[in-house]
Amino acid sequence: MTKNTGSIVHESLDALFEDSTFLPELQNEEREKALRSIRSILSTPNHVYKSFLRLPLNNGEIVRIPAFRVQHNNILGAYKGGIRFHETVNEDEVINLATLMTLKNAVHDVPFGGAKGGVIINPRNFENEELNLICKKYVRYFSDIIGPDKDIPAPDMGTSEREMDWMMAEYKSIHLGESYLGSFTGKSIVNGGSLGRKTATGKGVYYSFRYMLYDFLNQNKDWLGSQNNQYANKLIALKNKPLNIAIQGFGNVGSIIASEAFRCQYLENKIIAISDRNVTLFHSGGLDITKLINYTQGNYGDLPKNEKELEKANISAKIMPRDDLLTLDVDVLFLAALEDQIHINNMNNIKAKVIVEGANSPITGKADLFLNKKKKIIIPDIL
Repeated sequence: MTKNTGSIVHESLDALFEDSTFLPELQNEEREKALRSIRSILSTPNHVYKSFLRLPLNNGEIVRIPAFRVQHNNILGAYKGGIRFHETVNEDEVINLATLMTLKNAVHDVPFGGAKGGVIINPRNFENEELNLICKKYVRYFSDIIGPDKDIPAPDMGTSEREMDWMMAEYKSIHLGESYLGSFTGKSIVNGGSLGRKTATGKGVYYSFRYMLYDFLNQNKDWLGSQNNQYANKLIALKNKPLNIAIQGFGNVGSIIASEAFRCQYLENKIIAISDRNVTLFHSGGLDITKLINYTQGNYGDLPKNEKELEKANISAKIMPRDDLLTLDVDVLFLAALEDQIHINNMNNIKAKVIVEGANSPITGKADLFLNKKKKIIIPDIL
């Protein structure tokens, strides 16, 4: 487990030890033993599987691609978690993400355990035929440990409903006559997927933010004002205020967040900056999100990255370095890209009053403690 999630587990259990309402029937040594046991269980995964997928490329070369499936905990039900295709994937990262899935499902009373998968590739470097074969190989190598009542994968970064369709088809061919529709989630609708699944994460992230800034604030304004709390005061200060927003990441999650914020009738949002793997686009008067989404859909998901492409998209914006978005002077910063984006080297320069985590662990442990001392309002990814 990475230090970030490991420290969260340990600190949470330390706090629970001091809370007399948690396991009140246990006292003294018995209580200590119980909490040590919980810490041990949550700090380590049940299983870590690793294989090297043997892949013949279209050019005749054969390569071996590292692939992982981590099953962290299944106390609440079958393991559940996405499969990530990215060149920075590593074993520790997959263990960390599997742990987060366990915690997320437990927090929301979802009857699944936590798991995660990863393949160390940049999908853009492979032909569709090769990606199809990678998906099939992944299922073949891990076919004994996945399934509707064992471990149910889903899309993650670098994968989509297309990859889930391919994987489910391979699972079906291996497990003839067995139930297969529940073997993968995030599939296309025609292949048994759920309506709304593709936009669910982005909408959930934005709705959590909107609930805090609109519903919760309006319903509890007097109570918040009586608390003499710096977080409450900062939240009240944002009531009915035009909000300048920056969004890091413009993929499946970030683009949906942007779309929801752009169309929201409850808050006066102005999205002044967005970024992807290449650039940051900035406009103090607000960006046209609809045009940008339309452009990315025909440009392999990439935002315009030069003046010629901006003109083609009919977009007015200033092009800035990708990471400049994080330190812009905005009211709200959505993090919808990779892990560890705010860290010890840039945490002093974060100006946003509210930070919303739409990616997995986008703030390192040390940065999180620092931002907390600065009384930044952070909506965590676990929600």
